[in-house]
Amino acid sequence: MRRTRCHVISGIAAGIYTILAGSSPVAAQTQWAHGGVCYEIFVRSFFDSDGDGVGDIPGLTKKLDYINDGNPATTRDLGANCIWLMPIAQSPSYHGYDVTNYYEVNRDYGTNADFKRFMSEAHRRGIRVLVDLVLNHSSSEHPYFQSALMDSASPYRDWYTWSPVQKQNRNWGAPIWHRNPYREEYYYGLFWSGMPDLNLSNPKVKAEAEKVARFWLKDMNVDGFRLDAVAHFIEAGDTVMNASGNNPWLRDYEAAIKRIAPNSFTVGEVSYDTPDVILKYYPDQLDSYFTFQIANLLIDAVRKGSAAQLIPALAYSQKTFPPGRWSPFLRNHDQTRTMTELNGDFARAKVAASLLLTLPGFPFVYYGEEIGMTGNKPDPRLRTPMHWKRARAAGFTTGMAWEPLQPDSMTANVEAQEADRSSLLNLYRRLINLRASNPALGYGDFVPLAAGNDQVAAYLRRKGNRNVVIVANLGTSRVSGLSLRSDAGVLSRGTYSARSLSGGSANTTLRVDDGGGITAWIPVPSLDALTVHIIEISKRD
Repeated sequence: MRRTRCHVISGIAAGIYTILAGSSPVAAQTQWAHGGVCYEIFVRSFFDSDGDGVGDIPGLTKKLDYINDGNPATTRDLGANCIWLMPIAQSPSYHGYDVTNYYEVNRDYGTNADFKRFMSEAHRRGIRVLVDLVLNHSSSEHPYFQSALMDSASPYRDWYTWSPVQKQNRNWGAPIWHRNPYREEYYYGLFWSGMPDLNLSNPKVKAEAEKVARFWLKDMNVDGFRLDAVAHFIEAGDTVMNASGNNPWLRDYEAAIKRIAPNSFTVGEVSYDTPDVILKYYPDQLDSYFTFQIANLLIDAVRKGSAAQLIPALAYSQKTFPPGRWSPFLRNHDQTRTMTELNGDFARAKVAASLLLTLPGFPFVYYGEEIGMTGNKPDPRLRTPMHWKRARAAGFTTGMAWEPLQPDSMTANVEAQEADRSSLLNLYRRLINLRASNPALGYGDFVPLAAGNDQVAAYLRRKGNRNVVIVANLGTSRVSGLSLRSDAGVLSRGTYSARSLSGGSANTTLRVDDGGGITAWIPVPSLDALTVHIIEISKRD
């Protein structure tokens, strides 16, 4: 990785880029993630195969060709080579984040046999599958917790945390110590009384967590995990988030997962306000972590029409995080959907998608984002049924959907966008397939370019002799005479030919000076409002 930095980020202290200096080396990222994209799915809302109003595993299996049909020559599939499934284990809730049986598929979704058939079909298409692994807490209805709740001599008593008095600690304004209905004592449940925290410091609990991982990796053939709420695994006094004990626990757990399945992939949920928080979770813990700060900056940049904060943050991430081991996204199941954040503006949604899918790392796309589904809090309204076609219940079910659909289901659906080449859906398809076929976009370095205009985001992606320049106008006015510059040492000296990969026009020649810098290159004659140009440059001499 080059150590030069563009003057557009010169305000960031140089020392911040060497935080990981001296860290032990880490294993190379799983190769299939290079250039890949992972698609997040809430099974309850994806496709209902039996008309009961609840999405299920057989329904998901029927829709695999929409995600990836396994044939790289076709263009009607999304092209994602990975699926992340939100919790699918047995649970009493609609969302599944309170597990009662870690070894059984939620009966609303089907059976373990249904899931194995799904895995076989996914693998046949070249799709890897990650499942949500919820280890911070169990359900209060889990048999182990019920035993511990009712019997102080239960063998599962120290699988949870207890106090004779109700401590006053609160989380999001709510108490985190909850009364035992059978005796005068309290148990610890950070998120809710229905989710008592597991005592992961207990060696027996840790051994059980490894057993759960082995079951899903070996018996159910999954390819890895998204680990929920990892910032809260270990508490230290009043510190309930990002405590130092999290890191050695995760390091040991990741090592156990890799002993079970060396080629498995893990990604963790660690929300953060500043990058220094997530740096504690590198270099030798999980394979990747979601970049929550980048997600927020992406949405803000597109909404406000300014790349002033986004580009320095991306350059910082490239310099600081291990290559390929961070996962950008726009929105997930806990956040207001992109289209709602952008007030229904499809042009801005296209810019946001173009930025996401041309960034480094291993990106994730939440189901329905590719067709512009809307959704805002409360949580069930962020996880509404997928819009498939112009039909009753948008083709999701022949029955009554478990949750009412969004009002725009008759327009923001797959059928309506399928035949429209300019649709958001087809843009996602083109970008995902372009990312998979171009090493520079898939897993190349990120180099910021100075555009001299805050409403323009410009950067270079490079891998070997492959180089791609992305120029995005985030603003609502046209930009003419745009001139790009870079630091020295970005490219080798010479003349380069330029061609558009995004269907627009591009100036055909770029000359790189003796110092290897781009100086005053005008990539396009003018840059229309809310447009993105993706330009490949190839050396001629």
